Amino acid sequence: MATATNLLNVLPPEGRERLLTLSREVTFPAGERIFNEGRLADRFWIISTGRVDLDIHVPGRQSAVVESLGPGDLVGWSWLTAPHQWHLGAEAASTVRALEFDAVAVRAVCAADPVLGLALACRVAEIIGHRLQAARVRLLDLYGPYGSSTNPPSD
Repeated sequence: MATATNLLNVLPPEGRERLLTLSREVTFPAGERIFNEGRLADRFWIISTGRVDLDIHVPGRQSAVVESLGPGDLVGWSWLTAPHQWHLGAEAASTVRALEFDAVAVRAVCAADPVLGLALACRVAEIIGHRLQAARVRLLDLYGPYGSSTNPPSD
């Protein structure tokens, strides 16, 4: 899995240190909504301990969990690109401790340091690709006629 620990590790050392100065430690109790789909994406988190479930609103049904994230994982990527609105929702599945980053400040640092900005954007793009594939597979399992299997059942 593409984790945020890897996100920080691929950044230039000075840039990584600069980003860490923009973070603060936060805690979310189990069951707390971290963010909701469609709302303003003005921060992101890197999980230290605990688990976060990413979910998608399904009209007429209960929200579907599309992926669970754990220690080292990046929670939230919608802060990176306009219109800065969450594409999924997130809820603490257990007590979560995390580093929280101010997205506006991080985008400003990246704009001032194009090398850091490119490294961060490329790594987040990899994480986005993984998340989209995971969501696709999970939704096929939940709602597809044959699940995520490539071979539909025979008669």
